[in-house]
Amino acid sequence: MFAKKPALDPAAAAPARSATSPLALLGGVVTNPWLGAGGAAGLFLISGVALIAALGDPHAGAPHLRVPLSLAGPSGPEGGLRPLADGFAGATLDTLAPGQDIAMAGLPETSTQAAAAAPGQPASNGGEVVITLPQGASMGAGGQGMSQTVRAATPLPAAPLPGFSAPGPGGPLPIIGPGGRTAFQAYARPFAANGKPRIALVVGGLGLNAQTTRAAIERLPPEITLSFVPYADGLQGWIDLARADGHEVMLEVPMEPTDYPDNDPGPSTLMAAAKPEETVKRLEWLLARATGYFAVTNYLGGKFLNSGAGMSAFLGSLKSRGVGFLDDGQGRRAGGGLPRASADAVVDDQLSAQAIDRQLLGLEAAALQRGQALGAGFAYPVTVEAISRWANGLAGRGYQLAPASAIAKAR
Repeated sequence: MFAKKPALDPAAAAPARSATSPLALLGGVVTNPWLGAGGAAGLFLISGVALIAALGDPHAGAPHLRVPLSLAGPSGPEGGLRPLADGFAGATLDTLAPGQDIAMAGLPETSTQAAAAAPGQPASNGGEVVITLPQGASMGAGGQGMSQTVRAATPLPAAPLPGFSAPGPGGPLPIIGPGGRTAFQAYARPFAANGKPRIALVVGGLGLNAQTTRAAIERLPPEITLSFVPYADGLQGWIDLARADGHEVMLEVPMEPTDYPDNDPGPSTLMAAAKPEETVKRLEWLLARATGYFAVTNYLGGKFLNSGAGMSAFLGSLKSRGVGFLDDGQGRRAGGGLPRASADAVVDDQLSAQAIDRQLLGLEAAALQRGQALGAGFAYPVTVEAISRWANGLAGRGYQLAPASAIAKAR
């Protein structure tokens, strides 16, 4: 819109128009056919730019990949040209400006999520390039290959299933159902062994970040078990979505670490020195956050997992409710007479694709030796990418991808 002009005083005379006045020059431009045509073209270009600005970025709905442009390190032999990243042939700091949008041609349409840089990656001092991927494409850190969105052939039944929960002070609590069938049995993903060494993986920390949660649900194979943070907003909705995509789910229980309170897992943390009734009360508050999980897993807990009375109360309460317990490897000594499993490795202890790949190969070796193996990881983008690529070729290497519930056994 044009700005409104101030009202003129009727008594004031209009100023005389000289030959060199701006109005006179403008009149000359309009009457000159060549200058008039150029002006019309310029007006058309300006109108186009304004229209794009009004409608928004045409690539705004497409996923993006931000690649840092690092200026550190040795320069190239020909005046300092450096590759941008693996997989971007010919792209250099001279050809790509910080913040530039580049349409990537020829990428297959795979996932609806673009992978973010791994947490902990040092910030670049040279800016970053924003690469616009075609709709449906995604790319891992460092320009690595893309993983495909995975859809389950058969969704798991929606929770809560009739007969496996009862009202509690803070919400529905799991119970053993008719005929002695447990919540572990009811909510676990069905599994049929084929005689090959089986490998299961649990990816946790889900529910707090919508982008990473959706990426894990949609891009990981349905055999991958997902664990959710009890404090997440819309927790039941995330669990329902995961089960609709075929994933069995677990609930994370915060437990006292060795460096508490400097490291505080959150409200209702299970404390090593608490009385058994307090442990059960806190556990029930956590269990009532949602329904549809077959087991719980620990979040931290180096101190609580080695407590006597606290662990006994915890395991006894889970057993009475028909819920299993799978830990990240810190609770190997715990039994309790309920379905149990301990992870053989945390695959993303080191946040790099190469380190995660080595841990996954270690799980293959363990499964080959013992017949099965269980790994755990966090829903970092680099972890999701690495697991997705690794799982795609697992059957061809002679292994069976299994849900974590297929590894757990009463002990």
